[in-house]
Amino acid sequence: MRNKSGDSTLVDLRKSSGPEFVTRFNEYRGVEIFAAPAPGYSTGQAMAAVEAVAKDVLPHDMGYAWNGMSYQESIAGSGLGIFALSLVLVFLILAALYHSWSLPWSVLLTTPVAVAGAYVGLWVRGLDNDVYAQIGLIMLIGLSAKNAILIVEYAKAELKKGASLIDAALNGARRRLRPILMTSFAFIFGLLPLWNALGAGGVARRLIGTVTITGTLFSTGIAIFLVPVLFVVVERISQRWQRRPAQSVRPAEPAMSRPVPLRQRVG
Repeated sequence: MRNKSGDSTLVDLRKSSGPEFVTRFNEYRGVEIFAAPAPGYSTGQAMAAVEAVAKDVLPHDMGYAWNGMSYQESIAGSGLGIFALSLVLVFLILAALYHSWSLPWSVLLTTPVAVAGAYVGLWVRGLDNDVYAQIGLIMLIGLSAKNAILIVEYAKAELKKGASLIDAALNGARRRLRPILMTSFAFIFGLLPLWNALGAGGVARRLIGTVTITGTLFSTGIAIFLVPVLFVVVERISQRWQRRPAQSVRPAEPAMSRPVPLRQRVG
């Protein structure tokens, strides 16, 4: 209804502007922001930069939260913790499989060579160490441990048959060289399409391919020559460790009986 002057008596109309819809996140009003790391920086570094800016700029009644892949990366923690956990799991599996606490060390001490090869591949190609590269590192632990297991298992069997420690290690490396080369190069040739992957998700595939291919090359070309040496060193340390408890527990010496003096008979 309008009055005599022509104004409305029920509502007051004003022109204003505003959003067409309100975005909510966890029942709070929010704004969704998309960010990408600059060339040469990883997603973890970009997330740390966003957190630092948010703490300095946002007022006390406002906060931030991650969503999507960023949320999964934030709750997953650092790649170093996942890598250490995978090493512990492989160690426990090998210890239970071969009933030995020393044998897994001969296998796991060769994994740093494969990891170094993976980082060399990332550095040469100028790729970032993001979550896809860390997934490739986890795969690389099993791949590098496979080569060492083939040598150590055969050397352990030769050692039980009565061969000397050095001969057992050399026989294991000599007999298992061909299967290691066959399986390793077959795996590398199968991953070659990932080296120059294109299209959607091509960067992720290139990262995984680079880490696994270069890491397997280092593991095959360098680590297999270190496995016999590590096997000899670890077994000698294990044998010395087993001798110490045996030497510390000595059987008690029997008590020596005192000589009974002979008494002369009085005739």
